[in-house]
Amino acid sequence: MGIMREIGASFSKEKGTVFTVWAPEAERAQVIIEKPEGRTVPLQREAFGYWVGASDEVKPGDRYFFKLDNKDPRPDPASLSQPDGVHKASEVIDHSTFDWTDNNWKGIPLEQYIIYELHVGTFSDEGTFEGVINKLPELQDLGVTAIEIMPVAQFPGSRNWGYDGVYPFAAQNSYGGAEGLKKLVNACHEAGIAVVLDVVYNHMGPEGNYLNEYGPYFTDKYHTPWGSALNFDDAHSDHIRNFFLQNALMWLRDFHIDALRLDAVHAIYDTGAKHFLQELKEQTSLLGEQLGKDFILIAESDQSDVRMLNPQEKGGYGLDAQWFDDYHHAIHTLVTGEVEGYFEDYGKPEQLQKALEHSFVYNGLYSEHRKKTVGTDATDVPAKQFVVCSQNHDQVGNRMLGDRLTQLVSFEMQKTVAGMILLSPYVPMLFMGEEYGEDNPFLYFVSHTDKNLVEAVRKGRKEEFKYFATKGEEFPDPQSEDTFNKSKLSRSYEQNEKHRQLRDFYKELIRIRKKEPAMAKPDKPHMFAQMDAENMVLHMVHFGQEPSLYCLFNLSKETQTVTLNSTHGKNLKLLLNSADATWGGGASKAYSSIQETVPLLPESMLVLQKET
Repeated sequence: MGIMREIGASFSKEKGTVFTVWAPEAERAQVIIEKPEGRTVPLQREAFGYWVGASDEVKPGDRYFFKLDNKDPRPDPASLSQPDGVHKASEVIDHSTFDWTDNNWKGIPLEQYIIYELHVGTFSDEGTFEGVINKLPELQDLGVTAIEIMPVAQFPGSRNWGYDGVYPFAAQNSYGGAEGLKKLVNACHEAGIAVVLDVVYNHMGPEGNYLNEYGPYFTDKYHTPWGSALNFDDAHSDHIRNFFLQNALMWLRDFHIDALRLDAVHAIYDTGAKHFLQELKEQTSLLGEQLGKDFILIAESDQSDVRMLNPQEKGGYGLDAQWFDDYHHAIHTLVTGEVEGYFEDYGKPEQLQKALEHSFVYNGLYSEHRKKTVGTDATDVPAKQFVVCSQNHDQVGNRMLGDRLTQLVSFEMQKTVAGMILLSPYVPMLFMGEEYGEDNPFLYFVSHTDKNLVEAVRKGRKEEFKYFATKGEEFPDPQSEDTFNKSKLSRSYEQNEKHRQLRDFYKELIRIRKKEPAMAKPDKPHMFAQMDAENMVLHMVHFGQEPSLYCLFNLSKETQTVTLNSTHGKNLKLLLNSADATWGGGASKAYSSIQETVPLLPESMLVLQKET
């Protein structure tokens, strides 16, 4: 167990405000109270270079800087609030005053998660936490059971995906700050919706990042694609680990967040005896035991490595789940025909069956794209430990034009792909707007104030689009407010009949997932999967509980006469046909009786149920 101690400004009625900052090289440290101005709080040095001081005069709402030696005053690295942005004073806040009403909320088990990923700034017209609260009835109506919020740690300006955060403890001021986020979590729990927060522990944004002035937060041993690597295993790393462990515990404890999505964990470099991710799991489990709640950690990893998910007694880190790109890539390449860039490793029909039966497609295979052997065998890892999607902020936003699947495949194929995600054995995730076929793009946007940085971002994005560049298309400027505004949801299903039908179809798929016994605890051992590569038809049967569900997906542009599997294909009736007129399809006849063969319209799906 490393060093665990509180940091930042902690207010209580008994002690006033206690300030703690880690600055091992400083000779002197003090707090400058900027508002109300004219006061300082001296800090005393403690073990390992922590500086501590208290004042019963400093109250919530007061603004402060730390001043080390004769350097310029700087905001608190563990600031809970940056009301005037990343370069200005930090604000003392009191976590104990919020009036929570979610005492009866105990969370939901991972296998019941149906996740809806959203970006606070573009999800609603307001672009705030309050704006999300106003739309919760829509999400309840859709049937999702969890929202995943893209990062909200304070970033420069008011427009950002969130991966340029520089104050991990401070909820973005332009979204509504700490109070706004707590209101959102409370409202979600009242609505029966769990909250997953996306957190970034692999790098920090460039603008407003003063960490190096405090201590060796970064290391030159490694490099990430987004800047300096954080120091998780070099000299003084105990204190950087503590910084991020305290951050995770704060979100779970003080903001009642249910789960954390850990951004790009393959860029958390740690060769120490106990990996940071393992320690993170231990600490969050400890907190869960104290509070009587199960907290969930979901990793984003591109390594196809079961070590993330394996229990610690098996040498793993014990994380609860991870984003599972192989399934996305297998589907995307087959339905769009795109095989450029990292998609070059995919596009073979049999990979779809493998992704369902064994999870990792690259499970010790040579990757042409990476020019090396990749992955381990995940066949025995439960399906609920993998989060799958057909779209997410990366897969849409990292395209030059931010184009969604809506722009790439037909209306009928959108429904078929939705079925492959929502009726898979894995934990499904939707990307905001996907459920009705949002036409607006989701582009990459920033609002930096440093001109050189803005130019560097523009240059970097252009470089990134070598693979996906569309000839003759104008490159959307990440800094432009117009780029941000174009990325807001239109909620077109309120006016557009086709979009309403698509949303109703998503609702029906979610209803099936929640209500059908065969989908109660879907898993690989209780599923039959077969890809007919010649006719491009996927068979997926869930038989964990009766009545079993037989799902068929036609990824071809022709009608296919499908022969049902002899074991699972008897005594079936129709439960759902994506080509039905109800869902905007052109099917002319219902399936009165289902024999050994079934006609399957182009780019359509059927759900058949065993007659009981």
